[in-house]
Amino acid sequence: MPILEDPKTLPQFIESGQKLMGLDLGTKTIGLAVSDTRFKIATPLETIKRNKFTKDTQALRAFEATHNIGALVIGLPLNMDGSEGPRVQASRAFARNLLLQKDQPIVFWDERLSTSAVTRTLIDADMSRAKRANVVDKMAAAYILQGVLDLLNN
Repeated sequence: MPILEDPKTLPQFIESGQKLMGLDLGTKTIGLAVSDTRFKIATPLETIKRNKFTKDTQALRAFEATHNIGALVIGLPLNMDGSEGPRVQASRAFARNLLLQKDQPIVFWDERLSTSAVTRTLIDADMSRAKRANVVDKMAAAYILQGVLDLLNN
């Protein structure tokens, strides 16, 4: 299955009862979030410490199996002007390598400012820097996933 261009086509590739998983790919961590089966709400799930691709994907696949995931939404870290830099290339390569392991729907979502928005929200909630560091990646994954869910529900 190729990477889907239009997130609105996701539901036709997902079986009833399956969920979407959002990924915020960082250089040191991967934030994970999961949707409900009705594709309304994104919930932060976990943060995986990056290792080698094989170990990263083993952890990712374990969460997929536990949560009945039908498709992945991967944050695409575009530059502020919309251009693609090395981080976008790394995200696309990660997705291509995932598809070599398992044929599943994958869609990219513009993640510009997702971490900033989440960090601002956590600061507004008076969360300490140490606590923010532990949750920001999975919260950013939920923010990315919620963007797709909102699109699907409009």
